Amino acid sequence: MTFHDFKYERPDFEGQKEKLALLIETFKAAIDADHQLDTFKKINKERAYVSTMQTLASIRHSIDTRDPFYDEENTYWDEAGPLYEELDNWFYDALLSSPFRDVLESQVGTQFFKLIECEKRAFSSDIIADLQEENRLASAYSKLLASAEIEFQGDIYTLPGLAKFAQDKDRSVREAALTARYAFFTEHEATLDDIYDQLIQVRSDIAKKLGFNNFTELGYVRMKRTDYNAIDVANFRKQVRDVIVPVASDIYEKQRARLGLDKLRYFDLLFEFESGNAMPKGDPDWILAQGTKMYSELSPETKAFFDVMVDQKLLDLVNKDGKQGGGYCTYINDYKVPFIFSNFNGTSGDIDVLTHEAGHAFQVYRSRHIEIPELAFPTFESCEIHSMSMEFFTWPWMELFFETDVEKYKYSHLASALTFIPYGVLVDEYQHFIYDNPTATKEARKAEWRRLEKQYLPHKDYEGCDYLARGGWWHGQSHIFLSPFYYIDYTLAQICALQFWKRMMNEDPTAWSDYLTLCDVGGSKSFLELIQLGNLKSPFEDGCVSSVITDIKTWLDMPRTLN
Repeated sequence: MTFHDFKYERPDFEGQKEKLALLIETFKAAIDADHQLDTFKKINKERAYVSTMQTLASIRHSIDTRDPFYDEENTYWDEAGPLYEELDNWFYDALLSSPFRDVLESQVGTQFFKLIECEKRAFSSDIIADLQEENRLASAYSKLLASAEIEFQGDIYTLPGLAKFAQDKDRSVREAALTARYAFFTEHEATLDDIYDQLIQVRSDIAKKLGFNNFTELGYVRMKRTDYNAIDVANFRKQVRDVIVPVASDIYEKQRARLGLDKLRYFDLLFEFESGNAMPKGDPDWILAQGTKMYSELSPETKAFFDVMVDQKLLDLVNKDGKQGGGYCTYINDYKVPFIFSNFNGTSGDIDVLTHEAGHAFQVYRSRHIEIPELAFPTFESCEIHSMSMEFFTWPWMELFFETDVEKYKYSHLASALTFIPYGVLVDEYQHFIYDNPTATKEARKAEWRRLEKQYLPHKDYEGCDYLARGGWWHGQSHIFLSPFYYIDYTLAQICALQFWKRMMNEDPTAWSDYLTLCDVGGSKSFLELIQLGNLKSPFEDGCVSSVITDIKTWLDMPRTLN
């Protein structure tokens, strides 16, 4: 059976509600923990069915946002999702008040109970209408960006399709491409500001109704951060400012010198070598064939996994009209398989997204024995360890994709892994400002973004682009609209992934086995517990950031020919 054959049907909400209510009453009436565990499994089977249908609708809508059937289903789930969340909370109430909770925890794990306690704190029936509105606004943002049809060089491009021109050897083409990109954002600037205004308002209202001081506090609960807090994150951001920003600035200065430019302009940043960036040497079908070979050789475990992904057509990789932007991996519960979504555009990013999303998919495939929906994936910062580390574990096979440009690719990949971190913490600090100051005007929001850019990304030069100079870059960062407070997770995970890179470069034989262990336990452990399990250092630990960055800087500074 392939993904095309997976059957979608809109669940009967009232029928599911009645069925779950009866099961929950059976759970409450159970005479011992064994009987509760038996009912627990039956409840999770029903919840997995609902999750499967919602996920299928979401995937098919993101593949073609213009499809009228799945557009209607997406609207349905925007409204129904919070109603099903209320049913989940009935179940959580029964679990948390169970007289056999100690026995249940010993069977399903403490982390599960910590997660559902977060879910309870983040939900009330009083906020269902607000959650529906939040979903509607998020969908409006995604559809707006997916609707882009940008005329350039005689053709029409989506935003992901236009991105490849930002790496063109011809500087005038790069400038023209980004001018076209930001003309689209300028045209829709007022709409984007309005959507975000409404998102801030509805999220702040939700937080107040739930008893939080602001959405920042609620955001951390939504992200299920059970073993670190905003103070830890702020200290991590300080390490990034002190340790990584100077190294990143040096990387950009070397890029400027390599390109022979007086200064790097905003449209030069993605173009790294005079001879051109490293690009995949074939089309998407060829990339997939090379990826199949790579995963067949990496390990028996990755071979089995990727064969399933290809055979069951669980990848939709190529950019096309009407397709939602970005890339993601999700899990289809009832079929026990992941799904990978991306927008190939002919750049090295095609390989990055393939290895990154495959890291997510490999983890959840290895965790498919876990039948509790909340534990299929770990929390987000832990999820990103699997994805970002897979990018580095596949380095020995990069010649398959880049051939003679493989050294350029590796340099660019490692350098960008480091330079990304200041950007990632900028996004996080910006969101703290937003939700700590929910009444800030749209002008104040943009001014704060620009202030933070100058602090974390001092190399940015927006001369000639008023929209960016005024602080509009963040409009294109979907996480800010769709997944508040997510972005710091990438940076924390990157520090962990770079530790795996360091171990791999030092030929540590335990690196891969530790990675497999992390994949196998799914979401049954918290972030700091997973770090300990993988024999990694916590990014919050003093000296962790500098110890990793020192090795990277040494590798990047090695004499090599890059032109």
